[in-house]
Amino acid sequence: MMRPSRPTSTVNIRTLQYRDLEVFDRISRSVMEEIPSAASMVREHSIDVSRWYGLLKFLRWFPNPLRHSLSIQIAEASSKVCGVIQTSPFNSAGTTWRVDRLAAESVVITDENVTTTEDKTAGEEKTTTTTLVTAMEMGSLLLRNSFETILQARTWILELDVSDETRLPLYRHNGFQPVAQMTYWSIAPEQLQKIAEREPDLPNLLPVSNADAHLLYQLDNMAMPPLVRQVFDRHPQDFKVSLFGSVVQLVKQWMTQTEVVSGYVFEPQRKVAIAHFQVTLSRDGSQSHSAQLAVHPAYTWLYPEVMAQVARITSEFPSQSLQILSADYHPEREAYLERVGAERIAHTLMMSRSVWHKLRETRSMPSLEGIPLGDVIPGFQPSRKPVPGRIVLDPQSAKFRIRQPRKNQSSSLTTRETSSNNDQLFPPQDPDPCC
Repeated sequence: MMRPSRPTSTVNIRTLQYRDLEVFDRISRSVMEEIPSAASMVREHSIDVSRWYGLLKFLRWFPNPLRHSLSIQIAEASSKVCGVIQTSPFNSAGTTWRVDRLAAESVVITDENVTTTEDKTAGEEKTTTTTLVTAMEMGSLLLRNSFETILQARTWILELDVSDETRLPLYRHNGFQPVAQMTYWSIAPEQLQKIAEREPDLPNLLPVSNADAHLLYQLDNMAMPPLVRQVFDRHPQDFKVSLFGSVVQLVKQWMTQTEVVSGYVFEPQRKVAIAHFQVTLSRDGSQSHSAQLAVHPAYTWLYPEVMAQVARITSEFPSQSLQILSADYHPEREAYLERVGAERIAHTLMMSRSVWHKLRETRSMPSLEGIPLGDVIPGFQPSRKPVPGRIVLDPQSAKFRIRQPRKNQSSSLTTRETSSNNDQLFPPQDPDPCC
């Protein structure tokens, strides 16, 4: 009789360590570089983890916007790093998380199994088995580990290029479904100068502050379809910036030589915000400008006015192209960008996955003490619901009787005649004098 031992080499998923930084940069260098992150609604500008690893590791112990920057998992097999995944929360409540980076490689795992026999003189035999773990299987292991580890996430979201034939089957295999199609546009500096020549008609243009978070939250809900709104699950807190967050943004702008300008258009009659823009400008001209827009569906005529304001802001900085994003549920925005001569530079797909499978699908068996008798034995259940009556005192008989509720006038007359006949047939008897 032979007994196989436990394999000594398996796939181990662990957190990122300092010795993995070089391999992490090599694997994830070509993962998200093809998608512009500055103008994206789903992705954010990634931080150089190798450069700020010590600071990020210290900040993860405190509540701050950078505490999830090292939410990176490494897949290791046969002492070799063969996969990496980076995740981060999408909203302030933590109900929606996003997959920032995912890269996996195929690996051959060699297991040495030690087998023993009943005959002690035969000794032990070592057998070597080779297993090939494909890139899709490795990526599925990383995704499922994130789904099981991050329990507060109810929805997962990601963005990838539509022509990415490597990761698209992987995400579809793990339950991700398309939500919207995103198109990235680039407006040349010459076109921006022509747009800036127009005088924008925005009488109620106001700067953005934390006091306007509720207005921006309402505008964000109105500017997207219900499915995207449910996936994003944003709250007014998502449009506020804390003191520490503002400091982090200032430091990031100082390091990247950028400046952020934002504003919104207020409608005084309806007391709502009808348009909002946020422009990230390059001070040294080393990178393109980017803008994010949100316009109320009932005020799509504001696109030329808002773009004129954005073009005037970019004219005060070094001449660079402007990147802007539009989704398939923004037909008016795409029509305007085509009219001004914008160029498509990227076409991506936004996908989401729900994790409702974490909810308990079957009811746990309760104890027998709290179960009603009718649920245990169906025969004890009443055939019909009893009709309540009321107790009245008959002054003639001096006895209590239960009077049924009257259904109609004929039934009440029949009841009276029956009661009078019963009184005549069975007159009330006097109580026993002996008692």
